[in-house]
Amino acid sequence: MRRHNLLKSLHELLQPRTYLEIGVSTGSSMTLSRTRSIGVDPAFHIKRELLCDLHLVRATSDEFFAREHPLAHFDEPVVDLAFIDGMHLAEYALRDFINLERFTHATSVIVFDDMLPRIVEEADRDRDRPRPRAAWAGDVYKVFAALRDLRRDLVCLHVDTEPTGTAVVLLPDPHNESLLTAYDDLVAGYVTPDPQQVPAEILQRTGAWNPAALLATPIWSELRRLRDRDDATVRSEVRSYVKEAGLTTPR
Repeated sequence: MRRHNLLKSLHELLQPRTYLEIGVSTGSSMTLSRTRSIGVDPAFHIKRELLCDLHLVRATSDEFFAREHPLAHFDEPVVDLAFIDGMHLAEYALRDFINLERFTHATSVIVFDDMLPRIVEEADRDRDRPRPRAAWAGDVYKVFAALRDLRRDLVCLHVDTEPTGTAVVLLPDPHNESLLTAYDDLVAGYVTPDPQQVPAEILQRTGAWNPAALLATPIWSELRRLRDRDDATVRSEVRSYVKEAGLTTPR
């Protein structure tokens, strides 16, 4: 299954009230949204018809989140579904998650693209480094370890989508600042010369979910059902459904 098919199915299953996308490019993933949406990209060049109530922002994600009210397009500043597909460097993707999480609820779902490079060359930090027959995923894959190790409250799932894998994150907490506190130390470890030392479990997609199997779990309807309830009362209930569906973060 390709990444956009996974995202399309999540739109259909979750029926989000709001959708935020970082990295719009030509609009191929934004075409999937039918809800009130925000797209952020400093150089978007839309080539497809978009069929949603959309606010397009020609700015970097850092500039966007620095605004006084970045989610003013929404009735409430809460994101039900988000897709992070901006700059393919770990420090940018981690910063996007940190900024985005401030506007989430316990039932929000965040999807990262480019989390499972197929070969070492796809994980280069240098976008212009020659890589015949390889895409540029960058080193976004490094973010998963930080989410897994520093945020045990999150449910982080690798998904075996084509071409360069995705990750789905459940149970975000807008009040948790652990990643922000650790950001500088994490980035110091991220910035290393190419070629990157990509773990074998990333290249081999060890423990990654089959996308069809993930979509078939009952968690999505439960997230949709619970989203209107108070966040403080929802978190434990969502976690019980996560456990029932077998959605555990690999260690």
